[in-house]
Amino acid sequence: MSFHTISIELPVRHFSVLCAEGFRVSQGANEGEALADARELIHEDIYTLAEAARPMRLGLSAQDETGAFHVSADSALGKAGAPVYLDSLLTFMDASGDTREGLVFVEVDAAEGTVAQVYLYPLAPLLPRTGYTLITIDTTGARARLAATATVAFTRGTRITMADGRQVAIEALAPGDRVLTRDSGPQEVRWTGTQTLRATGAFAPITIAPGTLNNTGRLVVSPSHRLFIYQRVDALRAGRKEILIKAGLLVNGTTVTQEPGGFVDYYQILFDKHEIIYAEGIAAESLFVDTSTRPMLPEEVACRLSEAANPRRPHGHELREADLGARKDAAERLKRISAI
Repeated sequence: MSFHTISIELPVRHFSVLCAEGFRVSQGANEGEALADARELIHEDIYTLAEAARPMRLGLSAQDETGAFHVSADSALGKAGAPVYLDSLLTFMDASGDTREGLVFVEVDAAEGTVAQVYLYPLAPLLPRTGYTLITIDTTGARARLAATATVAFTRGTRITMADGRQVAIEALAPGDRVLTRDSGPQEVRWTGTQTLRATGAFAPITIAPGTLNNTGRLVVSPSHRLFIYQRVDALRAGRKEILIKAGLLVNGTTVTQEPGGFVDYYQILFDKHEIIYAEGIAAESLFVDTSTRPMLPEEVACRLSEAANPRRPHGHELREADLGARKDAAERLKRISAI
């Protein structure tokens, strides 16, 4: 049986952010002021999350040549098309000494050239009635940290199907090894990367129990890692049979779980182009390189990608949360319609 690979435009990324007005200085030089861009921030100010503050969805397109993102048409926040800049990476400390990181995005009024809105993308949960002392303001490391949140990754021990049918742990793969891909047959690994991250918030891994999606073993991946589903018929009315779904959208508390705590080793695998490979029997994507993930690559790898003529576009159509219906039933529905 042959399959046709569908290529689409770069996907919009959605971030669960807090509006600056809901995160204000409760004690310090800027007392009473909302979170601002890095130029206005002062170390040692203590911030508190408002009781009524709720995360909302900010949709951003890929960065353009100026480095700006743009608010997507389906974003719950911001003015569609408005430029948004990644401003800084902030680190806060609570009274117990635990730290929390957050990325600051700044939306600009294109006509006026002024700040229209400031958003905080917390990389770990923030609680109301808790003081968070601002201890670092990093304007150079924000891109790399954003890349880490966008990167698709497998965890240590994940078995990858090789070109000869062997099952090899992800940490044992090296450039030159040949892996079985769904659409391109055997392909050589060009680069592998490893990150050890605190397993909280945006970095807490997703565990998919054996059999949940016809997988042979337990699969543990990063929340943004997209799984590939082939529908026999277009049961989800996605407009195409080949679809991608982020693992984080399948969490149901039973067969698909997210349990933060401790640290996690994440492994990335890169080919000449975006590929669908097999991990614990599930079809899943390899690393897709775009403006968000490129900063995490070694310079020599990034240069080779820039010189390559082969376009790197993702496979299939990405499902959104609204496409899935009830979250608790999503994994079971995908298992039923899947031809994997």
